[in-house]
Amino acid sequence: MKSVKKQTTHGKNYMKEIFDKDLEQGNKLFIPYIMAGDGGIDQLLPTLEFLDQSGASAIELGIPFSDPVADGPTIQEAGKRALSEGVTLHQVIETLKSGREKIKAPIIFMTYINPIFKYGIESFVSDIVEAGVDGLIIPDLPLEQKELISESLDAHEVALIQLVSLTSSEERKKEIAQASQGFLYAITVNGITGARKNFEVDLQKHFQSLKEASKVPVLAGFGISTTDHVRDMSSIGDGVVVGSKIIDLLQKNERDEIQSLIDARKTK
Repeated sequence: MKSVKKQTTHGKNYMKEIFDKDLEQGNKLFIPYIMAGDGGIDQLLPTLEFLDQSGASAIELGIPFSDPVADGPTIQEAGKRALSEGVTLHQVIETLKSGREKIKAPIIFMTYINPIFKYGIESFVSDIVEAGVDGLIIPDLPLEQKELISESLDAHEVALIQLVSLTSSEERKKEIAQASQGFLYAITVNGITGARKNFEVDLQKHFQSLKEASKVPVLAGFGISTTDHVRDMSSIGDGVVVGSKIIDLLQKNERDEIQSLIDARKTK
């Protein structure tokens, strides 16, 4: 059944407005990733509010799932902790609905296609729109199958964000870059997520070609764990996504370190 277009204050246009403002001020974008329900569902809204108040450009919210193929050890463990607390996709959406108005930053769900199918695509899209979700990342949904959900997302102005790998051909990179909405998630390592000390390849040429092809900001993700990484990756792209390190610092309650990572994207 075809979706009826619904007006919303959130979505890809809202994300663009926030990102443009950040970039026009001379900053680069910083998107922290957290696992929804890590530490209990009651910690979700306070953590989102903290990251929002700390200056996050947007917040990526992972949905706990039993088979997270793109996630490294730190994020997998966070997902297991959330699942052991009984956290569900429905519970995350309902919690977000209750406190979304307190958070200015765009919110991006990162989930896999199986939980969406189980929830029901139309019901899922309708509910995340009501919860004020602005974008969606589905790592195991190939570009060729995006029509499974893209029509519903487009009808509600929710961005479908694409990931592009280092090993893709130049033609494939351009295809993915041109299709991405909200931002283009450029993977900076070959493999799964997780903090790293350094990066194996020269990424400058890779990012240059992606920025030429993309109509949206190009952000680096996977392996970024230090303020130097944030500065270096921001210098060749439009910003960064940081996941494993944020989860680790939240576990240790080292919030000043999180603030330092976010502040490292500022160029003034």
